[in-house]
Amino acid sequence: MAYELHQKDNFSYLDEGKGQPLVLLHGLFGSLSNFDDLIAAFSSQYRVLVPVLPLFELPVREVSVTNLAKHVEAFLINEGLEQAHVLGNSLGGHVGLVLTLNAPALVKTLTLTGSSGLFEQGLGKTFPRRQSYEYMQENTANIFYDKSLATKELVDDVFAMVNDREKAFALVMAAKSAMKHNLEDELHQIKVPTLLIWGKQDTITPPFVAEEFDKKIPNTTLRFIDECGHAPMMEKSDLFVKHLQAFLAAHS
Repeated sequence: MAYELHQKDNFSYLDEGKGQPLVLLHGLFGSLSNFDDLIAAFSSQYRVLVPVLPLFELPVREVSVTNLAKHVEAFLINEGLEQAHVLGNSLGGHVGLVLTLNAPALVKTLTLTGSSGLFEQGLGKTFPRRQSYEYMQENTANIFYDKSLATKELVDDVFAMVNDREKAFALVMAAKSAMKHNLEDELHQIKVPTLLIWGKQDTITPPFVAEEFDKKIPNTTLRFIDECGHAPMMEKSDLFVKHLQAFLAAHS
């Protein structure tokens, strides 16, 4: 789905619809297209914003969860947004968590799906450095329960990223940062209503990770989706939208 990408100051972002702000944060290998179904479902009621996380724009040594969260915080302030509904997938969830901890006044609700921040499998040192197309194909397929969703277009995009030396280095830095930046001892500080939507067959952040977030964040709602992997908003978008609609309606 084609959307207009806005450029303003140091920010690149999608901006669709009107209403309360709903900010979507993509993962390490994610893109704006990961949220096509959510944008279509929510832009009639909410102002849906999808900032491009500057994984490849920051100086490589500065690529970290903390600096990505600072970028999103600056983006929200630049747009004059307060009390935004924030949703993050994978690394984007981790960024959302740090944002909520550092700038709680900017966040009305938090939704995490397949978030890092406690434990993640497959974001280690070797993935971005491997140059075998078959290896990329296999690992991209592992994101999903339904392996057919790992289309050639998606695999080609990932393969191109990891074979660009500068981008691969940035991906490694981001992955290392996510693995080192464990939030276990800080999660009790998150007071905003938090929705956890998790694939039961997520092999990257398995279901026990969702259960740990559920225990450690005070005000949570946990929803598991069966026959679903690491990106429920793509793989089971109808059910994902249903859960998110109910949650946002209860906190709007």
